[in-house]
Amino acid sequence: MSFKSEIFEQPEVLARLLSTQKEPVLAIAEAVRRRQVSGVFIAARGSSDNAALYGKYLWGSLNRLPVALAAPSLFTIYETPPRLGDSLVVGVSQSGQSPDIVSVVQEGRAQGALTLAITNEPGSPLAAAAELVLDTATGPELAVAASKTYTAQLLAIALLCATVAADGERLSELERLPDLVREVLGLDEAIRAVAERYRYMQHCVVLGRGFNYATAYEWSLKLKELTYVVAEPYSPADFQHGPVAIVSGGFPVLAVAPSGPVFEDVLALVESLAREHRAELLVVSNEDRALELAQTAIRLPQQLPEWLSPIVGIVPAQVFCYHLTRAMGHDTERPRRLAKVTRTW
Repeated sequence: MSFKSEIFEQPEVLARLLSTQKEPVLAIAEAVRRRQVSGVFIAARGSSDNAALYGKYLWGSLNRLPVALAAPSLFTIYETPPRLGDSLVVGVSQSGQSPDIVSVVQEGRAQGALTLAITNEPGSPLAAAAELVLDTATGPELAVAASKTYTAQLLAIALLCATVAADGERLSELERLPDLVREVLGLDEAIRAVAERYRYMQHCVVLGRGFNYATAYEWSLKLKELTYVVAEPYSPADFQHGPVAIVSGGFPVLAVAPSGPVFEDVLALVESLAREHRAELLVVSNEDRALELAQTAIRLPQQLPEWLSPIVGIVPAQVFCYHLTRAMGHDTERPRRLAKVTRTW
C-alpha cells in the first residue's frame, strides 16, 4: 500500500463511511441537540487541524454555532484551560494518540462539556477520553502523508453538521461524493504531465477562501511534507493585506476556486495576479473564467456544491503532490524526518 494507492481508495472509503456511520451520527446529533450546545471547541494537529478549519466554516454556516480552534498548550504546558461551559468539545485525530489533543477532550469532559472524538482508531486514548466517538472507518493508512483519513474527517464533519441541521437536501448531496471523487481521479495522467512543469519550484503560495481555506492549508502542508517546497497558505483577503508584494513575474500561485459565493472575490485576485503581476498560476476550479487565466488548469466537476468542494478539491491536489514529489526525485513513502504518528504535549 502506498500514498498513491491510498489516494485512489478514497471513493470506497467515503462510500463506506456513509454506509456505516449514519446511525452513529444520528445518535451523536441527538445528543448535541439535547444538550443545546452553545458553540464548538475543536482540538487537532496537522491534517486534522485543517479538517477542523473546514469544521469551523461548516458548524458556523450549517448550524449557526460559534467555533473556536483550541490552543492545546493552554491545557498541557500552561495548565490554564479556558472555561468550556456548554460547548461541544471535539478532538480530531487520525491515530487518537497525541497527548495534547487527548488532554483537551479530557478537560472538556471534566468540566461537564459534551465531548466527541473523530478518529480512525475507536480504541485509541482519544476515543476513551470522549463521551461520543465518530469512527471515520478509513482502514489502515500506512503512508506518512495523510490522504484518505483527511477526506474521511471532512466527510464525518459534513455528515454530522447536516444531520444536526436535519437538512435532507444536503444529506442527499453527500451521497454523490464517491462518484465526484472518482471523476477527479480520472485526471491522474493529465496531472502527472502538468506536474513536470513545477519540478524546479522552491516556493509558492496556495490560495483558498471560505470552505476552501482548509484546502489551501492542506495542499500547502502536502507540498511541504513531500516536496519540501516552502508553500504558504492564504485566504485571498489576507493575501492582499501585504503578502501579495512577494509576487513578481513567474512566481508560482496555486488557487482553489470552485463556484460559490466567494468565487468572484477569488477570481478578482487571480485576474490581478495574472495580468498585473504575471504570476505562474495553477488553478483548480469548475469555472471557465478562472481556468482560462491559468498556465495550468485542473477542472473540478461542474455540479459540485461549494460546501462539499473541499472533499473533492483536495484530491487533485493530492495527486499533483504525488507526481511532483516523484518528478523532483523524492520518495513519496519516506518523507524526511516524519513519522506516521506524532505525539506532542
